[in-house]
Amino acid sequence: MTATNLTPDRRARRHVKFSDVTAWVLRITIVLILVAGVTGSILKDRYSADQWFDLVAFGITMGSVYALIALGYTMVYGVLRLINFAHGDIMMAGSFAGYFIAASLEDSGALDQYPIMSLVTMLVVAMLLSGGIAILTERFAYRPFRHVRGLAPLICAIGVSFFLQQSFRGLFGAGLRSYPDPTWLRSSVPFFGFSVPAVQALVVASAIVVMIGLYLIVNKTKMGTAMRAVSEDVDTATLMGIDVNRVVTFTFALGGAVGGVAGVLYGLVFKQVHFFMGFTPGIKAFGAAVLGGIGNLPGAMIGGVFLGLSESLAPALLLDGLGIPASYQLRDLIAFTLLIAVLIFRPYGIFGERLTKKRG
Repeated sequence: MTATNLTPDRRARRHVKFSDVTAWVLRITIVLILVAGVTGSILKDRYSADQWFDLVAFGITMGSVYALIALGYTMVYGVLRLINFAHGDIMMAGSFAGYFIAASLEDSGALDQYPIMSLVTMLVVAMLLSGGIAILTERFAYRPFRHVRGLAPLICAIGVSFFLQQSFRGLFGAGLRSYPDPTWLRSSVPFFGFSVPAVQALVVASAIVVMIGLYLIVNKTKMGTAMRAVSEDVDTATLMGIDVNRVVTFTFALGGAVGGVAGVLYGLVFKQVHFFMGFTPGIKAFGAAVLGGIGNLPGAMIGGVFLGLSESLAPALLLDGLGIPASYQLRDLIAFTLLIAVLIFRPYGIFGERLTKKRG
C-alpha cells in the first residue's frame, strides 16, 4: 500500500515522532509532580501566613537581583548575539567596589549618619568599576572575535570569566569579606499588616528604579534607538551612519553598570563578598534571561522575578509536599531544573520569538 492510499489517521500516526511522545510524557510527568507536591504541602499546612509572606518577599528580592544581572546578558546578546558568560564576574567586581566604599564609610561613621549619600556613593562607584571592566572586556577580548563563527567567542567569554575570578582572588585573597551592616538596614517596613526587612525593600525599590531607567534609555533616547537598530541589522545600521563600535561599547558599559548595581544589592542581602560569588548568580541570571526570552528586556525582568519566586517558594510549596528532606538546600536544583525545562519545551523563552532570518 502506498502512502497516497493511507487514510488521514494512518498518515498522522506515521508522522508522530518519538521525541514528540517523549516531550508530552515529560510534560505530563512534571504536571503530576507539581500537583502532588502542592497538594501535599497544602494538606500538611506547616507554614503560617507570615511565613508565606516572608518567602514571597525574599523571592521578589532575589528575583530583582537576578533580573538586573539578566538585563546585562540580554542586552549584549540582543546587539552582538554573544553570551557574555563573564557578566556574573563583572557583577562580582561591583560588589567588591561597594564593599570597600561601605567599609571606608563605616570607619568614618558616615555610613550610619548619611545613609542616602552612602548608598548612592556605593552604587555609583560600583557602576563605574563594573562598567569600566565591561568596556575593557569588549574592547580587548570580544571585539577581535566579533566576526568569528563557531565556538571561539564562547571560549573567550569563559576565559574572561576565569581571568576576572583569579585576578580578584590574587588581589584580595580567597577568604570571605563581610559587608558592613548599618543600623538603617536592620529595621523593618510595615506592608499591609506584614513587616518587610528594610534591606529587602531597598533592594526591590532600587531594582525597580534601575529597570525603569534602563527601559527609558533603550526606548526613548537616540542611543537606545541606535542599539535597537544594530540589534535588528548591523549592516543596514552601518549604512545608515550608525557607529556600531560606539553602540556596542555603550551597550557593554550600560550592562556592566547595571551589573554593578546588582552586585551591591546582592552584597547587602547576603552580607558576604568573595572572588567566586558571581558564578552561581550569573548562571541563574542567564537562566532567567533564557526563561524570559533572551534579547527581550521585559522578558529578562519578568524571568528574573519568576526565577527568584520559584527558588523561594518551591522548597516549601513543592518539595516539602513530596517529603524531600532538607528542601531548602535544593534551591539551586530548582533554578537549574527550571532552566532545563525551558530549554526542552520552549528554547526561545516565554516572550522570545523565532528568528526569521539568520543574523550575525
